[in-house]
Amino acid sequence: MNHQEPAAVAASYFDALGRGDVSAAMALFNPDVVWHQPGSNRFSGDHAGIDAVGALVGGMMQASEGTFQLTVTGNPMVNGQLVAVPVHFSGKRTDASMDMAGTDLLTVSNGKITEVRLFSADGAAEDAFWGLPEAL
Repeated sequence: MNHQEPAAVAASYFDALGRGDVSAAMALFNPDVVWHQPGSNRFSGDHAGIDAVGALVGGMMQASEGTFQLTVTGNPMVNGQLVAVPVHFSGKRTDASMDMAGTDLLTVSNGKITEVRLFSADGAAEDAFWGLPEAL
């Protein structure tokens, strides 16, 4: 099997997101992917498995009233299986908005994204936008 290099996988992922093709982006994840969402908000924490990541992305789109956008702002930086990508992300809803820089760090193995770590320029503003974790 011919697997794409990590930088090519990352480029395909961000291209799919930019086109709004969530299905194509999700197809690039390993079924056992782990997504590490930063902060102290309702989406923070580790999300393991493609179904959990799909639910996370869907929840973010719902919470942002469909306005969440992510744009690559610079060249990817590659170190073996790791690809760091500078991004800009934003979202709006009736009562709040966010607009900031960040870095997405993808781990790519055998042509699939196996791990995602996100870094935000303003964690407090991101937490305020997404809202507090739900009480257990």
